[in-house]
Amino acid sequence: MDFKQLRYFVAVYEEGHVGRAAERLSISQPALSQQIRHLEQTLDVSLFERSSKRLLPTLAAHTLYNHALPLLDGLQRAREALGNFKGQALRTLAIGVLQTVHTSLVPQMLERLRQEQPHLVVQIYELSGLDIERRLLNGSLDIGISYLPPRQPGLHGVMLYEDELTLVIPADHPLREFKKVSMSQAAELPMLLLGEEFQVRQIWQAQLTNLGRRPQVQAELNNMAGILGSLPHTQLATVLPGRSQKAHGNKELLWKPLTEPRVPLKVGLVCRDVQRQQASMALLRNLLEEVMNRPDDRLESRA
Repeated sequence: MDFKQLRYFVAVYEEGHVGRAAERLSISQPALSQQIRHLEQTLDVSLFERSSKRLLPTLAAHTLYNHALPLLDGLQRAREALGNFKGQALRTLAIGVLQTVHTSLVPQMLERLRQEQPHLVVQIYELSGLDIERRLLNGSLDIGISYLPPRQPGLHGVMLYEDELTLVIPADHPLREFKKVSMSQAAELPMLLLGEEFQVRQIWQAQLTNLGRRPQVQAELNNMAGILGSLPHTQLATVLPGRSQKAHGNKELLWKPLTEPRVPLKVGLVCRDVQRQQASMALLRNLLEEVMNRPDDRLESRA
């Protein structure tokens, strides 16, 4: 048994399908199947029960998986440490971030990341959720910060925090005295929204569809800061993640919780190859949790 076989086994275990695992590993299906058979022969155990649709892990496979992950993680950390010791070229980490979460996380994260990994070159791309997932699948991104769960098969997410969709209105808006606004009330409002390629817009439209309604779109902008800068000069409303108020709140805007129902948002780290990015995912998660848990940056609890 070697590390290559362990990496192959973990991919098959997580995908539950030889074809998807082979695509993830960029090898042929026959070669992957042969490696798994060799591993079973070496260990003298059966790791998967084969059905017509997917592979079902045996109890032995569950046990091996729990031992394999820390071994592969340790190997990756050792390679990175030795790479820095030998003076290899700076390693890059390409991260795709949703525009609607960028300003509340990334600026505070970058300095912490530089201190932890001075040899790491970080490339940040502000993208839509769909573009993040596409680039993760084609290998041009290493990690995404996006809404969960991922919509594309073959991607894996790790939870960072929960948020919720919030109504944003000008300070002189007719609903200014409302402590909260129901979805049915918000559905009646003329809106200035992000374009349809943005996931926040898609989530909003899906919620209205559940109510048998359509959004009252009066204008669109593809930039969140532009929307928030324009709203005070209109009688329009918009919907954005509530956490954005931390970075963009001002006296000219009011942020009203949406209810009946609330619209939860789950934000997390997304990647394609869990083994390859495990160390980077763990590092980013720890740093981002530090950012989110600062005393002056806690999410406000809402009833």
